[in-house]
Amino acid sequence: MKKLIYVVIALFVLGACSETEESINNSKQAVLKVRLTDAPADYQEVLIDIQDVMINLSTENDTLGWQSLDIAYPGVYNLLDFTSGFDTLLVETEIPAGTINQIRLILGENNQVKVDGEYYDIQTPSTQTSGLKFNLNETLIEGFTYTLWIDFDAGRSIVQKGNGGFLLKPVIRAYTEAENGGIQGVIFPIEAKPYVMAISSSSDTMGTYADTTNGEYLINGLEEGSYTLKLKPTEEYLSQEIENIEVISGVVTEIDTIKFEMNFSK
Repeated sequence: MKKLIYVVIALFVLGACSETEESINNSKQAVLKVRLTDAPADYQEVLIDIQDVMINLSTENDTLGWQSLDIAYPGVYNLLDFTSGFDTLLVETEIPAGTINQIRLILGENNQVKVDGEYYDIQTPSTQTSGLKFNLNETLIEGFTYTLWIDFDAGRSIVQKGNGGFLLKPVIRAYTEAENGGIQGVIFPIEAKPYVMAISSSSDTMGTYADTTNGEYLINGLEEGSYTLKLKPTEEYLSQEIENIEVISGVVTEIDTIKFEMNFSK
């Protein structure tokens, strides 16, 4: 009788394990690609030590649901290599279909900025352990592939302290191409070095510097709607403004070349 009981228990355990494995193998999956991009900044290099990307699939923001995506090449990235429409792939992986509520970038200790040929350490309080956390509400559907851009605004994220050191106060956005559009164009002359801002009717503002080698600019991750483009150059040139630019989801709106006039009052 005891032998019969043991056999029944063994069959039950094996059956449960088989069902669990089948459940895992048949779980609903989506493919997520995470890419890093940046806006140009007035530095020679901005070196950020990215060790991991984590996502939160739970509504419990600070406790449950966090999982590592295991980036392909953890290490130091020069953010200024990924400006004006360029980006780099951090992660491509399958994850359970569902809603991503938050993302974290886990940083290492090798964070520096290069100014006038010299490298300076960037202080990153608490970010090595807790990570750079920002909110996202993206629903991933089974069987679909999603590309998520992490837009790290180096120009506004690096703050020079009074003692000459540098501090990281991250300004980061995350967006998908399918849900957002963009504005791109070229300025002339490149010596104007304008900061280009896209301002929506809801007063949301996003911006970037025009590239100092070719004058190109790209503002991506814009919600669909009407925008005003404001360009603030160096004081030797007059500012420019273009109104009623329509942005459509999934489309990058191209603007004619913007030419700056000299500011003779200076």
